[in-house]
Amino acid sequence: MDAEDWNQRYEGAELLWTAQPNRTLVAEIANMVPGRALDVGCGEGRNAVWLAKQGWSVTGVDFSNVGLDKARRLADAEQASVEWVLADLRTYRPPTDAYDLVVVLYLHLPAPERQTVHAAAARSLRPGGSLLVVGHDLTNLSDGHGGPQDPSILFTPDDVVEDLPTLSILKAARVTRTVSTDAGERSAVDTLVRGMRTTGSG
Repeated sequence: MDAEDWNQRYEGAELLWTAQPNRTLVAEIANMVPGRALDVGCGEGRNAVWLAKQGWSVTGVDFSNVGLDKARRLADAEQASVEWVLADLRTYRPPTDAYDLVVVLYLHLPAPERQTVHAAAARSLRPGGSLLVVGHDLTNLSDGHGGPQDPSILFTPDDVVEDLPTLSILKAARVTRTVSTDAGERSAVDTLVRGMRTTGSG
């Protein structure tokens, strides 16, 4: 999907997703000291706004101007200060050695573009900084519910680890989460990878 596709999805007054932060994000950073954070593919801003409210200095970047407009409104409503950047995620290059935390949540691109985004995210970490990647796992097609149905934009923990040779991998796993549907609760399968830049890498 390109920027215009996402603009069409984000049209309307209501949030496409919930205003609540991603549950995996909340759990994974629970013990981190707030610093400077980058949300790559921030969409309507729910995670960036939540991070800001936890004391992080946050930049949220997305290629949908409609999504970012809604993110600004959410931030205003929550009295959260976030820097919003409109950019094509496939060519966006964040500053190097700049962030204590970078999150890439449910950003699904063809493998070469995904690899470029992940490499740029890794380079933007300060020594000791963490990168969190979460997305629909390839096995969600057969074993889970929802998410993109195009296998060319899905990935596995091993795929993401291979994208991040400069980082020390702290966690790489498939995780399941409960999804509420009209037919009752279902399970979705996600990839979760967390890496850290050690001094001298990157």
